[in-house]
Amino acid sequence: MNRRSFLQLSAFSVINLALMKLNTFGNIASQAAYSDVKMPALFIGHGSPMNAIENNDFTRTLTKLGQTLTKPKAILCVSAHWMTKGTYVNISPNPKMIYDMGGFPKELYEVQYPAKGSPEMAKQTQNMATKTTIFDDTQWGFDHGNWSVMKHLYPEADIPLFQMSIDYGKPMQYHYDLAKELSDLRNKGVLIIGSGNITHNLGRVDFSGLDAPVQDWAQEFDTKVKQYINDENHQALINYEGMGKTASLSVPEPSHYIPLLYTLGLQGKGEATSYIYEGFHYGTLSMRAVKIG
Repeated sequence: MNRRSFLQLSAFSVINLALMKLNTFGNIASQAAYSDVKMPALFIGHGSPMNAIENNDFTRTLTKLGQTLTKPKAILCVSAHWMTKGTYVNISPNPKMIYDMGGFPKELYEVQYPAKGSPEMAKQTQNMATKTTIFDDTQWGFDHGNWSVMKHLYPEADIPLFQMSIDYGKPMQYHYDLAKELSDLRNKGVLIIGSGNITHNLGRVDFSGLDAPVQDWAQEFDTKVKQYINDENHQALINYEGMGKTASLSVPEPSHYIPLLYTLGLQGKGEATSYIYEGFHYGTLSMRAVKIG
């Protein structure tokens, strides 16, 4: 080997070693970022499935939010549209699309959100719940309470995503307490999203337009909920039926309200709360979106 070849080889070896060290440092830094940064928790009022393909003030707000959040290692979605007997977590590596709605334009049924699942984080979710049994599921996938939000929040679909079901037969306290058990997921780089609506009475929806006049009962209930969130009076929100007639009109059945309790159950004492979006669609659907942390 001549001197020139030796020097070239030596230089290549030094550069290669430096790159290996840099890659190792990058991996360590990436892992540290996920372990050191506590992810926020979100509640998103998802509204009509049409939000998946519409450009409006609400969907633009979701897009901006996704651009400002620390990129999570994985996302756990608790959607109002996966109700079960027992609590389940989807462990599929490639969850399927679920079009759980009827009577909408063909374009909506062609929406794809090809994110990978996260079997590893799904298993960690099961293991964290020491007081509650969370069962495996491979049959569910991404329902519209999930993908109608995620299409705007993370349009590249490049973050592992999995869902946990709502045990519809359980009392409100069950859901809040289960969220408490899962709070350490936030320290592992997992963004947890509850997707529903604080007010959700389909029998009273005004389909004349997104900007239809807001019904008094819906406004009153949404305002009360906001005040209790500000006061960290979670027990009043767990016992929402005690708010009277506005509660029975706003929450005739609790599927869309329960995801809020999962988000609030993740809040640490004194942890900051902010409102990503406030407003109504179709006169009765509160689109309020809440950020914890």
